[in-house]
Amino acid sequence: MSTGADLKAREGGIPNDSNLNMTQEQSFKKGCCSLRHGLAFILHLCNFSVYTQQMNLSIAITAMVNTTAASSHANASIERPTTDSQDFWNETLQESKVMVLTGQYSMWAKWAPPLERSQLITIAASGSMLGTFLVLIAGGLLCQALGWPYIFYIFGGIGCACCLLWFPLVYDDPQNHPFISTGEKRYIMCSLAQEDCSLGWSLPIKAMVKSLPLWAIVVSYFCEYWLLFTIMAYTPTYISSVLQANLRDSGILSALPFMFGCVCIILGGLLADFLLSRNILRLVTIRKLFTALGVLVSSGILVPLPWVSSSLSTTMAFLVLSSVFASLCDSGALINFLDIAPRYAGFLKGLLQVFSYLAGGIAPTVAGFFISQDSEFGWRNVFLLAAAIDVVGLLFYLIFGRAEVQDWAKEPTFTHL
Repeated sequence: MSTGADLKAREGGIPNDSNLNMTQEQSFKKGCCSLRHGLAFILHLCNFSVYTQQMNLSIAITAMVNTTAASSHANASIERPTTDSQDFWNETLQESKVMVLTGQYSMWAKWAPPLERSQLITIAASGSMLGTFLVLIAGGLLCQALGWPYIFYIFGGIGCACCLLWFPLVYDDPQNHPFISTGEKRYIMCSLAQEDCSLGWSLPIKAMVKSLPLWAIVVSYFCEYWLLFTIMAYTPTYISSVLQANLRDSGILSALPFMFGCVCIILGGLLADFLLSRNILRLVTIRKLFTALGVLVSSGILVPLPWVSSSLSTTMAFLVLSSVFASLCDSGALINFLDIAPRYAGFLKGLLQVFSYLAGGIAPTVAGFFISQDSEFGWRNVFLLAAAIDVVGLLFYLIFGRAEVQDWAKEPTFTHL
């Protein structure tokens, strides 16, 4: 008797254990020269392009309005950029940001070996922070030196360059890639042989709703993105209003946490895979440890911010450290859905994005309410609330989080005589 999985293993030409060990050793020697790492860097550029284009209008809108206002006396027919047009632009870009963010995880379910999953995904995800950093640094300077259209020309051109790399080099799975080596293809297939990575076309909605490990990830997404969106929305305001920094310095200082966060996301992924590949810690322990460190340290650093506002250097050190430790969550709860249900990776990422955007809609609104009510104690309440919500999400994740493939995410196996 043999199971369907065994038959698929034989039909796919999966080697035995000794060949698997040999293939793994050869693959680890390739390092960043492997095709899967090249795919990670292409996705890094794609995430970079998506985030720069999403932020372009928020940087350029001031220059656009000022230019239109200055020339309105000479030409009354010139239309001013309106809030409605900005909202339409942002909604269109978010619909495209969403497709990229969800689609790439369906590919990683077939491309990322379990021992390299953290580093590959974090290399790709770090492009979003790099894009945010670069737009905050260079966006205003480009508008001032070259004019506001060039911010769209330059970053739009980068997006076109990403397309030129994407179409010939990115494939859904390693089996169909024309340029992948035989050794790397065998290594990836053997590494994923124990997981069911085939796409699931029928969603077990009822089982998903009852799954506490999935709810642990959902709650973590909401709570961690509450803190993230609070920082993204109000860091420039905090630096300019509380620290009394000028406009130029405020942009540079606001970008620093994202620069350090971009680097530490990748380092965190490398560390997570190192601990897993050396059998130092189990996968579930790594996910929970990185999440706990990311949440507790980043939240704990933000709480005393209002009491050190008299020192610019101390405040910036706290903001940078908070971003550095928060990046560890990208190797923790934020990619845990790939561990528990790789065959539904695209759908689950889209679902989790809904909860992250829900936090992104509520958190800045609540923060703005606190600050408008009391300018002195408002910031303290903002940081305390964000830290409290983040810690509550952590506790829920530590109790119910898991790292093994759930029963509802497995393909039914059939027994053959």
